[in-house]
Amino acid sequence: MKKKDIRILLVDDEPDILEILSYNLSSEGYNVFTAKNGAEGVAKAKKKQPHLIILDVMMPEMDGIEACEIIRNTKGLENTIITFLTARGEDYSQVAGFDAGADDYITKPIKPKVLVSKIKGLLRRLKEEDSSAEDIVKVGNIVINREEYKIVNNGVELVLPRKEFELLSLLTSKPNKVFKREVILDRVWGNEVVVGGRTIDVHIRKLREKIGEDHFKTIKGVGYKFVL
Repeated sequence: MKKKDIRILLVDDEPDILEILSYNLSSEGYNVFTAKNGAEGVAKAKKKQPHLIILDVMMPEMDGIEACEIIRNTKGLENTIITFLTARGEDYSQVAGFDAGADDYITKPIKPKVLVSKIKGLLRRLKEEDSSAEDIVKVGNIVINREEYKIVNNGVELVLPRKEFELLSLLTSKPNKVFKREVILDRVWGNEVVVGGRTIDVHIRKLREKIGEDHFKTIKGVGYKFVL
């Protein structure tokens, strides 16, 4: 996919932030749209169908957390990459962001060039399709459709957010194998993106809720494994 075909939506109530980010991303060749609050962001996301959305948390009319939840549950936007860019760096804010369905959480201040580098890392994952991998894989009672990012668990179809899907795909690629936390971070989030250990924990918790607790085992101090 060419850069000019990649649509990025920026949602922030600070005009200066929108202007700086829009300029830097447009200069890289991306197709950039902006919105000044959560409600406008949701409307533009539905209309423009972006590949990546960058959300602030604290905004008028509708905050970023609520906007993220709505976008993530909108048909056609389930697999859109969503990252928060906010001054709210508290643990509970980050957990709320990931619970809402975000793929990443970046705290301000951050230099524009560094942010652009992180965004390139996120977007690079759109291109990293393993042509040798089977599109549909069955692991126990779970059927994984890699092409459509869909899961069928005991006959019930689930549409998972992108990072939950990628984490599940990784763990189920080798059942009973322990994946170290650093390996999970690198394979699912990429070494270009800086995320904390809590990120994995939140996504594992959500997978346990949707797939079943017995399938995901914590190896204390090491990582996680998927068991049948």
